[in-house]
Amino acid sequence: MEPSVVAGIRLGTTQAGIKYPDRRDLVVIEAAPGTRAAAVFTRNAFCAAPVTVSRLHLAATAPRYLVINTGNANAGTGRQGLLDAEATCRALAERAGCQAEEILPFSTGVIGEPLPVFRILVGLSAALAALRPDGWVEAAHGIMTTDTRPKWASRRLSLGGREVTVTGIAKGAGMIRPDMATLLVFLATDAAVDETLLRQALVAAVADSFNSITVDGDTSTNDSCVLLATGRSGVVVSEAGEEYVRFAAAVREVCIDLAQAIVRDGEGATKFITLQIEGGRDEAECRQVAYTIAHSPLVKTAFFASDPNWGRILAAVGRTGLADFDLEQVRIHLDEVCIVNAGGRADDYTEERGQAVMSRSDITIRVELGRGAASARIWTTDLSFDYVRINAEYRT
Repeated sequence: MEPSVVAGIRLGTTQAGIKYPDRRDLVVIEAAPGTRAAAVFTRNAFCAAPVTVSRLHLAATAPRYLVINTGNANAGTGRQGLLDAEATCRALAERAGCQAEEILPFSTGVIGEPLPVFRILVGLSAALAALRPDGWVEAAHGIMTTDTRPKWASRRLSLGGREVTVTGIAKGAGMIRPDMATLLVFLATDAAVDETLLRQALVAAVADSFNSITVDGDTSTNDSCVLLATGRSGVVVSEAGEEYVRFAAAVREVCIDLAQAIVRDGEGATKFITLQIEGGRDEAECRQVAYTIAHSPLVKTAFFASDPNWGRILAAVGRTGLADFDLEQVRIHLDEVCIVNAGGRADDYTEERGQAVMSRSDITIRVELGRGAASARIWTTDLSFDYVRINAEYRT
């Protein structure tokens, strides 16, 4: 299904030749005057120049335009990278008739190489000329790097007797363990949402989506997620009541759709794995167990091989480092099959039952810790030959 148009948003995409010829690699997103914005960014200390500039500009004023380039991350580029990001903003502001602070820049691609500013500046006019309300699909293509397919999602809901739309696009396939891979997400709604509530909705949605996925455990220098609220539907969400709850749920659903699409498109991925951890003392330790399993190369390669080597999962749980860990309380399931009970192999487990589950493309690992009432869920992938090939060849 095509992404839904959001009143007050136009998108333009062009081929600027930033890294490859004949490839969509420059996107401009225009937001109507009065649009409010919220954003979350990478926690990587070596954050990219556009992340630094976007933070500064967002703190100064509401954005009118976003500009996104692929092929070059403009990260690890020092003072020159900041100057290049600012130059891009000034150039777009001159062409669009606004202030440079009203531009938010975003980049994705290879780290440590100078941004080819001239090519971006040449492409800006074409991107502006291409602006249109239904430009979401082209833009989803234009922000891709190692992605094999574009990613978008939409929700429509009724608030106050009027229809409200939430639409988003995302890119990401590797260097994925956001802490807000290279992951970029751009969301928009035509509701008018109080700035505090807008950020609250975004942060909560990101926690349950983009901060609950991992492909390889690497946090990018460029991770960014932006939510724009144009207000053009005439619906106003100004207090934390029933309408806010429903709006926030729609944002969360769009983010989960995009996050799962990123995992399914993980570099070389052949399995979509849900890790459901239950019975922890708090959510933090449940997430700790989940990520320990998800980041185990031995677990991930066993899933790629469809090998029911359940000992690798058991070992990962055991090295999580939880205090006062009672192994006899632990139960581990592969989908409907119990593989571990009371600290050892379940009595009714057979290799054939384990093999039947491991041969599936979508698999859930459920771990019951028996320590409390907390739970957590994340999504991850297997680790394949293609993951190594893609990343070994990335700069060529």
